[in-house]
Amino acid sequence: MVLENKVLSVSDIQSRIFTFRGVQVMLDRDLAIQYKVATKALNQAVKRNIRRFPERFMFQLTKEEFENWKSQIVTSNIYSKDEIEALKMGARRCPFVFTEQGVAQLSAVLHSDVAADASVMIMDAFVAMRRFITANAGLFQRVDLLEQRQLSTEKKLDVVLDKLEDLSPAVTSEQLFATGCVWDAYTFVCDLIRSAEKRLVLIDNFVDERVLTMLDKRNVGVEATVHTRYTEQVMLDFEKHNKQYAPIEYVQMPHAVHDRYLIVDDTVWLLGASVKDMGRGLCTVIKVGFRPEMVIGLAMK
Repeated sequence: MVLENKVLSVSDIQSRIFTFRGVQVMLDRDLAIQYKVATKALNQAVKRNIRRFPERFMFQLTKEEFENWKSQIVTSNIYSKDEIEALKMGARRCPFVFTEQGVAQLSAVLHSDVAADASVMIMDAFVAMRRFITANAGLFQRVDLLEQRQLSTEKKLDVVLDKLEDLSPAVTSEQLFATGCVWDAYTFVCDLIRSAEKRLVLIDNFVDERVLTMLDKRNVGVEATVHTRYTEQVMLDFEKHNKQYAPIEYVQMPHAVHDRYLIVDDTVWLLGASVKDMGRGLCTVIKVGFRPEMVIGLAMK
């Protein structure tokens, strides 16, 4: 695809000079725009004269190189919308790229005044880029040094954070919450919910939208089931919740259950209060050794 009305200035060309494999190059598509030929025609002319284009003059990008380049170029302002579309249409194959010496050879194989003039402009852009890089070599070195220091700092910070995580207290097997410790109880139960890998089962007479919100903190793919009593408000809360978020299964208990239980995978936790009221009064959360299926079975009798 040729963008007929596109004319690249020297500064435009400079912005389209990229570095691959340690050398400065231009893509065949960008060169074709400047030479006013189709990319396919440009590459065919090169193939007919392939002896003029050794690998130090021209090479084809690997799939990985091309994908990395595309991911970087999407967020830049180098290409217009029409050019982006043209690049997408031709994205089935990896492009060829040409060094400054390759550009010099192109004018010889395309045989046109337009090609000759375009090659001069492109080579001027390569020269200007070299001068810019040479003049700013010290600045580039300082930027590179700053980036290396930043990476080193980030690595050290990661080590510190990992150490803090290792030293953080794990979920204990029992916990006593004094009256008024609502936040402590809330975070403890949320940590239990986040620790589940397969399933969560809550057996609680009194459930409202706050409990459903807490269960939404579970990991993706973890199933959640709530055994509770029937009320119209509870059913409405479940219905509205499940229309927008990962479904939580509702199971109606045939009778009231005195204690409350939270089953995390294959572990049963005895709750001293309903989840929505945890911490409002003195209560205990403790891990018990009962089998989950036994607790669920007795709750449903």
